[in-house]
Amino acid sequence: MAIHPTACIAPGAQIDPSCEIGPFAVIGPQVKLGKGSSVGAHAVLDGDTTLGEGNRIFPHACLGQIPQDLKYDGEKTRLVIGSRNQFREFVTVHIGTAGGGGVTRIRNDCLFMANSHVAHDCDVGDACILANSVPLGGHVTLEDHVILGGLSGVHQFTRIGRFVFAAAGSKIVQDVAPCCMVQGDRAQVIGVNTTGLVRNGFSEDQVARVKEAHKIVFRQKLSLKEACEQLRAQYCGQSEIDALVTFLEGVGDRGLVR
Repeated sequence: MAIHPTACIAPGAQIDPSCEIGPFAVIGPQVKLGKGSSVGAHAVLDGDTTLGEGNRIFPHACLGQIPQDLKYDGEKTRLVIGSRNQFREFVTVHIGTAGGGGVTRIRNDCLFMANSHVAHDCDVGDACILANSVPLGGHVTLEDHVILGGLSGVHQFTRIGRFVFAAAGSKIVQDVAPCCMVQGDRAQVIGVNTTGLVRNGFSEDQVARVKEAHKIVFRQKLSLKEACEQLRAQYCGQSEIDALVTFLEGVGDRGLVR
C-alpha cells in the first residue's frame, strides 16, 4: 500500500493493500476502499461509503458527505459505489437520506468530470458520463449508458432512460425515455441517439425498430397508455422495445419529455 505520510486515515477505515493514497487525502472511519483504487491529493472520503475495485478519485473530490437536505437529521445512511469509476477534480457525491431509501448508489465504469455532483438517494447505472459541472438533484435515476453534456442539470426525482444523450446546457425537469437525444431549457426530444446505439452494439434492425417506436411515442399524439399498447402489439418480444415500454409505464407525476 502506498500511503503518503501526510494523508489522514481514521482508525476503522478498510483500505485494500493495493490502494494508493495521495498527500493530504482524508479518509473516514467507515470507508471501505476496494482493490487497486487510488485517492488523489486533498480528496475526502467520509461517511458510510463503500467503493469497489479500481476506482480513481482525483484531487479535491469529496465522496460520502452528508446530504444537502435540511430534513437530514444525522440518520445512518450510505453511499455505495461499484468498480472502475472515475471521480475527477472537485466532484461531490453525498450519502442517502432516510426518506429516499437510505442509499446513494453508483454502479460501474462511470466517469464524473470536474465539478459534477451526485445528490442524495440518486441511483446511477453502468457506464454513465456526467460532463463538467453537471448536477443531479436528489432521488434522480440514471439507467445505463447515459451521457449528460457539460452544464446540463437534472431536476430531483427525475428518471433518465438508458442510452440517453443530453446536449450541453440541457435542463431536464421530466423523465427522458430510453435512446433519446434531448437538448434545451426545458429539454425537448430532438431525435434518437443513433450513434450511441451503434457504438453499443445495436444492429441496424434494432436501431430501425427504436426509431419506429419513437415515432409512435413522440409523433402520433397518443397518450402514454395508448402508445404502450401499440408498442406491445407491434413489437412484442423485442427486448429494446420492451425496455422502452417498461420505462414509459413507470413515468410518474413529473411527466415525460416529449
